[in-house]
Amino acid sequence: MRLPLTLAALLVAGAANAQQAPSTDQPLLRTIAADVDPKALESTIRALVGFGTRHTLSDTRSDKRGIGAARRWAKARFEAIGKDCGGCLTVETPAQTFTGKRAPNGVEVMDVLAIQKGTTDPNRVILIAGHIDSRVTDVMDFTSDAPGANDDASGVAAVIEAARVLSKHRYAATLVFAVLSGEEQGLYGGKVLADYARAQGWKVEADLNNDIVGNSRGQSGVMDNTHVRVFSEGTKAVETPEQANSRRYNGGEVDSPSRNLARYLDGLADRYLTNFDVVMVYRTDRYGRGGDQVPLLEAGYPAVRVTEAVENYDRQHQTLRTENGKAYGDTIDGVDFAYLAQVTRLNTVAMASLASAPAPPAGVKIEGAVSPDTKVSWSPTPDAAGHKVWWRGTTDPTWRFSRWVPAGDTATTLKDVVIDDFFFGVSSVSADGWESPVVFPGAAGSFESAVTAPAINK
Repeated sequence: MRLPLTLAALLVAGAANAQQAPSTDQPLLRTIAADVDPKALESTIRALVGFGTRHTLSDTRSDKRGIGAARRWAKARFEAIGKDCGGCLTVETPAQTFTGKRAPNGVEVMDVLAIQKGTTDPNRVILIAGHIDSRVTDVMDFTSDAPGANDDASGVAAVIEAARVLSKHRYAATLVFAVLSGEEQGLYGGKVLADYARAQGWKVEADLNNDIVGNSRGQSGVMDNTHVRVFSEGTKAVETPEQANSRRYNGGEVDSPSRNLARYLDGLADRYLTNFDVVMVYRTDRYGRGGDQVPLLEAGYPAVRVTEAVENYDRQHQTLRTENGKAYGDTIDGVDFAYLAQVTRLNTVAMASLASAPAPPAGVKIEGAVSPDTKVSWSPTPDAAGHKVWWRGTTDPTWRFSRWVPAGDTATTLKDVVIDDFFFGVSSVSADGWESPVVFPGAAGSFESAVTAPAINK
């Protein structure tokens, strides 16, 4: 069968150029994945559950119960990990006071951050986050036991374990391990983190928000321990009307930096994890619900939400009780530690890969109207040995074809690849094969979009 001209050109271009690029296989990522310890994750969750409640409005002075004790415990864990890595972690506790519907009398919301400074590109930052606060059915009940084993001690456990594993190695970019407060009262911890990132002048390349990541049995009884959902916004929260008009006409609805970050995680799972895959969900969050990635998106930073494949709502936001023989409440027996370890492996592999790769390329553009060919161009990327130009059909979910372009060239022409029929992107690749996420052309896909926004009730 004779292939259509365009498809033949795609296959020839991809095959001819793939051989010239550095190998992107990274044995270090398999080492990092293997180092994740389910028992360490369980130990963290048991410690957090032991504080009784971690409600944002709960006791901050006790050493045994409440949000204050839990935050101090997390800070001590980060300090211990930092000591083990020779002082590679700096621990910070940014805080703001908020007043709102779920905090009518005002409350100080404090985050606990462990920062591992990058070796050559320290202003570029990769974040992982989980929220330490918990709740029961009544969101204003701050005295009842609220173990929050899965929502979200599981996410905090992933953050702390990621710090332990990743601190054994060094990376070009900075890693930030974030334990957030105030999520259940209004996503306040995410706002504190976004404001802190802006104040530090960080170029946040990715925020991996882990929220409800430890359960593998759904409410209907369905078991799924081989998938995790990654939610990502389609169009940027900070998009201007002019940018929206351009995007509506030329495309980009499914190519925000957050969406291409989700594709990046999916590819890493395929290559480095065993029997574990990413389900990309084309939504910012679950339907009608939210998480701490939202304030990061509203500040213009790429962010995704990582959440288990099947949820059990009898174990979320529930007062501890038994009704008609059914137990309600977010208790530790609902956590699958082997599954949580897989989710943590995905996070650690992604953070190491992102922080080791060059920055995503800037200034990506395409040209080719009324032409049989497409020209793709970009600005030079520091520390890149070259770039990959990617393209895919407009209905393909993931990038399909690529061409290697060595450093020194900042443009290439794809012969017989018609601009009308494909979406295009560019990634940066180092000499030793570390590759950035793909960047879609123009404002819709740019990773450089952080904006200044006023703090809330600071």
